[in-house]
Amino acid sequence: MTLHIPFDNTYAALPPVFYSKQAPVPVKTPALVAYNSALGEVLGITSGEAEDMAAVFAGNALPMGADPLAQLYAGHQFGNYNPQLGDGRAILLGEVVGPDGLRRDIQLKGSGRTPYSRGGDGRAWLGPVLREYVVSEAMHALGIPTTRALAAATTGETVWREEGGLPGAVLTRVASSHLRVGSFQIFASRGEQAALRQLTDYALQRHYPEADGPMGLLRSVRDAQSELVSAWMSVGFIHGVMNTDNSSISGETIDYGPCAFMDVYHPQTVFSSIDRTGRYAYSNQPDIAVWNLAQLATALIQQAEDPQAMVEEATEIVHGMPALTEAAWLRRFGAKIGLADPAREDMTLITDLLSLMAEGRADFTNIFKALADDIQPGHGRARDQVLAPEAFDAWADGWRARLAREAEPEAVMAAANPVYIPRNHQIEAMIASAVAGDYAPFERLNTVLADPYQVHESAEDLRRPPAADEVVKATFCGT
Repeated sequence: MTLHIPFDNTYAALPPVFYSKQAPVPVKTPALVAYNSALGEVLGITSGEAEDMAAVFAGNALPMGADPLAQLYAGHQFGNYNPQLGDGRAILLGEVVGPDGLRRDIQLKGSGRTPYSRGGDGRAWLGPVLREYVVSEAMHALGIPTTRALAAATTGETVWREEGGLPGAVLTRVASSHLRVGSFQIFASRGEQAALRQLTDYALQRHYPEADGPMGLLRSVRDAQSELVSAWMSVGFIHGVMNTDNSSISGETIDYGPCAFMDVYHPQTVFSSIDRTGRYAYSNQPDIAVWNLAQLATALIQQAEDPQAMVEEATEIVHGMPALTEAAWLRRFGAKIGLADPAREDMTLITDLLSLMAEGRADFTNIFKALADDIQPGHGRARDQVLAPEAFDAWADGWRARLAREAEPEAVMAAANPVYIPRNHQIEAMIASAVAGDYAPFERLNTVLADPYQVHESAEDLRRPPAADEVVKATFCGT
């Protein structure tokens, strides 16, 4: 085999209570759709012949050193605890330590049934695979911690969903690890203290070696998740399913299902077709992150001989999360309006703008990008984004007065406000083209979104919000 992946596996060396060893299920006709060569270099992978790469990334061949397994975990799904979940359509091939010295997982998603499939077929269809590829790589380019896409392959098989028969595909994704809040919950709920302690020690060594003990892990996860959620908010991202089994302890965005970026700003925006109550609406995400952290705290304290002794410290850690998230939010949104070091009193200036945006149905991405042109009066690009420009003018007077104390507001705003995001209608159009055999829109999106803070002369259409007949009202997880 010409493809070489330098595996160095540690999770597979843990006791089998944490996983089920299983190879991917082969597919009929594997074909490589995309390979992220830049990421491959980061991982120290030597690419090979197209046939070899298609076979590996579709699950038909195991490269030397792989030790495939499906991970076990539980989780709260929309607030309801499911005592056993696990990788129902994913296989962890193994880990690599890249030339940068960082350890990462390589996982196939859509690679067939596992012991945790719970009646599912273990497969993925092309649409969600390409969506996750584009959105996760865009998130990386935006500077937000995330799993990444290494490859996408079609299977030559049909996947059956409510919409009917769809082309099958497999995504190869990369993560700092695939440990989730639910990875700890399952052993805590079962009272398996030894496994819980071993998993805690492993997580600390792998992600937070400077921290100590279960409360050190909890504090580190809190800090990472606070930064992550504030970063999501700053680009208008809505995860869609912030279940505890989709909450990574590394602080990376994981499990891109019915995710979406807002076009028109409204704090209660929901896209996910399965979020019927708005639990995971845009504005609820910081509170849900706290809720998820509380579930991790509840799990981690179960490993103590006297769990009650840890309750006070765990409570202090969890209760500290809202203030941390708010501080990170203020820093990011302050930068979006040109404030390099926003103070507490700047919060009103930001929230007043957001209220104008919601009332005026402003495009979240475009109005912030246009603000840079409005630092000097008379340009009017941002005011054109709202339905009540006179109200915006009144706000802008106070904003410009505040900017007079800033040294380089234009540079601060340029670094905080992307020109391009993966807009829902463009993602849907890209998927439709790919299903018809045309991958040019997929490749174009990846190229432009890889450099989202710079204007691309030939990509003005990718800045455009959807027309009325292009609006995507609901997104789907694809399972």
